Amino acid sequence: MTGSLPADEPRGWVVRVARRLSRPDYRRVARFGAWLLSALLVVSFWQWYTTKFDVSPALFPSPVQVGKSLWINLRDGTFLRDLAVTMREVLMGFFIGSFVGFFLALVISEFRPVRTIVYPYVIGLQSVPKTALAPMFLIWFGFGMESKVALVVSTVFFPVLINTLWGIERTDPGQLDMLRAYCGRRWRVFLRVKLPSALPALFAGLELAIVLAIIAAVVSEFLGAVGGLGYRILTYNTNLDMAGEFAALTVLSVTGFVLHAIVRFVGQRLVFWGRHPDGARGA
Repeated sequence: MTGSLPADEPRGWVVRVARRLSRPDYRRVARFGAWLLSALLVVSFWQWYTTKFDVSPALFPSPVQVGKSLWINLRDGTFLRDLAVTMREVLMGFFIGSFVGFFLALVISEFRPVRTIVYPYVIGLQSVPKTALAPMFLIWFGFGMESKVALVVSTVFFPVLINTLWGIERTDPGQLDMLRAYCGRRWRVFLRVKLPSALPALFAGLELAIVLAIIAAVVSEFLGAVGGLGYRILTYNTNLDMAGEFAALTVLSVTGFVLHAIVRFVGQRLVFWGRHPDGARGA
């Protein structure tokens, strides 16, 4: 039949795709190698400095001492139990705050009177330091998980709101006019044009929000908690156990890196049209 593909064309296409997938990404390997080398240099200098100048562990522990404390607390389950408490606060606050920010951005973008009335309150709330809100949340919600989740929500929703609103407002006016001419209904315009335009910016806001969620949860645990990594760090600080404190901070850093990588991975897979060649996203 005229215009049909040769019989071996599908097989050749599969071979080309397989070769492309198996081809090593030398740039990614080189970036990881550069990071690994820098990490080894920093740790080596850290160990040399603490050994050379006989720095007290109560002031600045060596990497070996931090590693020992990390291993002990992981082996007996201390860090795992604290991490489970902090992760519940982070994930609950992250999902609730992200939903609130996303929904509020949609309402503000679609209804101008709402933006005129609500937006100044949002900016005013965000201008208040979260360390000032945390004691109030403890009084209102108690020392349980509710006060921690409330602080995380108040921290997370703003970057999601701003990024989503920015993405919606960058929608191509020509596409809006064309779709309105054919369809006319607001919900159809939103689903087919505005939402795809906002998703890259939304995931950029989520990447920032997941890191801020960890910070907010730890800060709330500093002020009043009976568990969590923030509570553990405060306990170590009171006991002048700097090795344990550094070990807990290491767990927090790794957790933040993993959560950020997960959000970024999901965004790159779902919002493939907003990716640049270097892996970044933009509207």
